[in-house]
Amino acid sequence: MSSRTLPLLFINLGGEMLYILDQRLRAQNIPADKAKKVMNDIISTMFNKKFLDELFKPQELYSKKALRTVFDRLAHASIMRLNQASMDKLYDLMTMAFKYQVLLCPRPKDILLVSFNHMDAIKEFVKDIPCILTQVDETYQQLIQIYTNLSSGEFQLIRQTLLIFFQDMHIRVSIFLKDKVQNSNGRFVLPTSGPVPYGTQVPGLIRMFNCTGKEVSRLQFSNGGNYNAAIREGSFEIFGDRVTKLGTNMYSVSRPVETLMSGTSTNSAQHAKVNMAPNPLAKEELNLLARLMGGLEVQKPGNADNGFRVNLFATDEEEEEAFISRPDELSYGVIKIQATQDQQASAELAKIMGEFSESGDQSPIVSSKGDDLLAMMDGL
Repeated sequence: MSSRTLPLLFINLGGEMLYILDQRLRAQNIPADKAKKVMNDIISTMFNKKFLDELFKPQELYSKKALRTVFDRLAHASIMRLNQASMDKLYDLMTMAFKYQVLLCPRPKDILLVSFNHMDAIKEFVKDIPCILTQVDETYQQLIQIYTNLSSGEFQLIRQTLLIFFQDMHIRVSIFLKDKVQNSNGRFVLPTSGPVPYGTQVPGLIRMFNCTGKEVSRLQFSNGGNYNAAIREGSFEIFGDRVTKLGTNMYSVSRPVETLMSGTSTNSAQHAKVNMAPNPLAKEELNLLARLMGGLEVQKPGNADNGFRVNLFATDEEEEEAFISRPDELSYGVIKIQATQDQQASAELAKIMGEFSESGDQSPIVSSKGDDLLAMMDGL
């Protein structure tokens, strides 16, 4: 697996999270000043220098449960609150949207263009806040410096690592179902037509060469699709035309998005049961997670009266029903392990526990089970 996958996964999931939250804030008629504060606070936390320094260190991907913990923390980095059912839905939508984008990338390197589309949108959200804009621009530079010179083989490893991460996730999403790009079992329908990857030719021609490398004959064949050549390559600079639409905002207030839990497959349930077995690497992952989350400098909320709750469902009743009916295999709970025996790990965890306690009633999940990081993760 590629050790350079985590930053791309985080940035793309974060971009999808911001798209969804922006849509919901508008749909619920949240005052513009509060909505803007939410977006600014989350983006500022996402692009915190200490946090990104840990994120960009070469390392293997975290588990879905650990990554969910990070995004739960991010989603509650401002005055907005999400109940567990809404947080579950938010994470499901984020992951399924990016999974589809990874599947559709014509070539592995285009994952970086998708990431830049998300970065472009994030930059637009904070274009009037110079200090946050600087944080985003610094991340652009890191992405360009680290990823633009990677080989095609390395990008193929990144793509395969992402697909392995997403392979058992088959949540049905209303937008995808309506557009007929997702089947009723939650699996995506990939097109057999459209532009071919940049730098490749439209299929339909076989060329024969002799032993000296000279072309001696050609044979045409039906390619079974409607393909066309890519016009140009997307820009990998801070400013430029990405060409691809993958990674741009597909949500709007007039086009709400829903998830349907019944779309999970039997295979995902079986896989979840297998994952309940003790993981010998869980302690090391927790230590890595502790260092990563130690960089999340979440601002303390001001006046508690300024806080508000966002519901990703149409009504509170639907939200409650979704919480009760959520399948066990979609739970993001984490195995209980004794990680406090290691002194260094204890110090890292103690630091984070202090930050969680200082953040007050930031998350209903954290406040109910926030005695330590493990308990909080068990409560997800």
